[in-house]
Amino acid sequence: MPKLTVHTNFGPLTLTQTGEAISALEWDGDGVEDTPLLAEAAAQVRAYDQERLQVFDLPLAVAGSDFQRAVCAQISAIPFGETVTYGDISKALGVPAQAVGSACGGNPIPVIIPCHRVMGAKGLTGFSGKGGVETKVALLRHEGAGGFLI
Repeated sequence: MPKLTVHTNFGPLTLTQTGEAISALEWDGDGVEDTPLLAEAAAQVRAYDQERLQVFDLPLAVAGSDFQRAVCAQISAIPFGETVTYGDISKALGVPAQAVGSACGGNPIPVIIPCHRVMGAKGLTGFSGKGGVETKVALLRHEGAGGFLI
């Protein structure tokens, strides 16, 4: 699978392409294969990093169950700079919040599918990306959604 690494303020992010869609985003890595889709995805990630993009427009392929894809679709609908709770998503899907939390942790395309915008009922929770909650806080502050942290 072709991979391309983009250097950002949040660390090196490696994008993976499967077929004609982005299928993963991971911290670190050493992807060097440049396809037209990966070049576009890298340009959008750079624009997001430089505060010039708020909504990604890329074809995505979320691996996993129908439930995983449904949770990722709900997460993708959260606007830039806003947050929702696991409970909000659980109500929308009619499933327990713990199941939503597990699916959030299994998001294969963080940042682009903005799981950092999902909070616990009592506020900040973990993050599966490198750096954990510190990276989540950095992404939220980047989007202007970190005011609740002060």
